[in-house]
Amino acid sequence: MVEHIVCFKLKPGATPEQEQKLMAMLRGLKESVPAGIISLTVGKNISPERGMGYGIGLVVRFESKEGLAVYGPHPEHVKVKSYVAEVCENSLVVDYEA
Repeated sequence: MVEHIVCFKLKPGATPEQEQKLMAMLRGLKESVPAGIISLTVGKNISPERGMGYGIGLVVRFESKEGLAVYGPHPEHVKVKSYVAEVCENSLVVDYEA
């Protein structure tokens, strides 16, 4: 099993609507990307004082490294990455085998 964890730091001035759109797009990946996703959760950071500006978190659990390899270049994921580039100043990714 592989855990894919991403933290997103929105750009200054990003609107609540942009934040909501990003989270909706991230949630949609579970259904739109056939990559052996076991679970996918996304939410707002409830401890912003410790988050170093990262306000949204994503955790995707894959059956295997092969699933993660399919997910990365999938066209629906690429669309989300394009939107991330528009509204986020940074993101942090950690992938590990559990």
